Amino acid sequence: MGKYVIAGNWKMNKLPSETYDYVKEVIEATKGAECEVVCCTPYVCLSEAVRAAEGSHVKIGAENLHFEDKGAFTGEVSADMLVDLGVKYVIMGHSERREYNNETDETVNLKAKKALEKGLVPIVCCGESLEQREAGITMDWIAIQIKKAFAGICACDAKKAVIAYEPIWAIGTGKTATDEQAEEVCAGIRALLVDLYDEETAKAITIQYGGSMNAKNAAGLLAKPNIDGGLIGGASLVAADFAVITSAAK
Repeated sequence: MGKYVIAGNWKMNKLPSETYDYVKEVIEATKGAECEVVCCTPYVCLSEAVRAAEGSHVKIGAENLHFEDKGAFTGEVSADMLVDLGVKYVIMGHSERREYNNETDETVNLKAKKALEKGLVPIVCCGESLEQREAGITMDWIAIQIKKAFAGICACDAKKAVIAYEPIWAIGTGKTATDEQAEEVCAGIRALLVDLYDEETAKAITIQYGGSMNAKNAAGLLAKPNIDGGLIGGASLVAADFAVITSAAK
């Protein structure tokens, strides 16, 4: 399966003045991790994060990017800007951005293509609401998101991507999908990728679970065969908790 990737999504937390020391703390806490360790920080923290992580096993990611190279897009940040800083990963399509910033499947597709073009690893988010789960259309909804996000992306590029399954009802709520629920959807995503591409490509793509993964439940989730890592919210803001999660990814 895809390589294990544990990525912390800081969201709108931590100050630039706190970033250098905290990333150094993460580096120390996650020494010996058998997975890719990533800290995705707010834009204003990226420079300090990259400076702190230089020469270490920790990679730095951004929480968003724009799909154009440059132009009159006030408040936006391009892929070239991220690459110039030394960023390696970038999150796109997170449910919070879909809800609050009008992110759509179409813009996620444009962002994924741009990230891959520029050598960044896209972390493509997907997930269903509680209403959709209760209506029994979880995989129908996620299939639409994945198909649109990967439209026009060849297998050789798709293998470089990460997919993060994050049930919306479990993000920041303290509720977590059971190990079995998470595995069922991640296995469904893998099967969908076989249909879209082929078995080799489907196996190569990292599929994460996100949605209140923490130090207590990570081991059970990461033991499932189709869960290759996690996109971690609140638990990524405490180095000791983040380290427990990375140590479970073997």
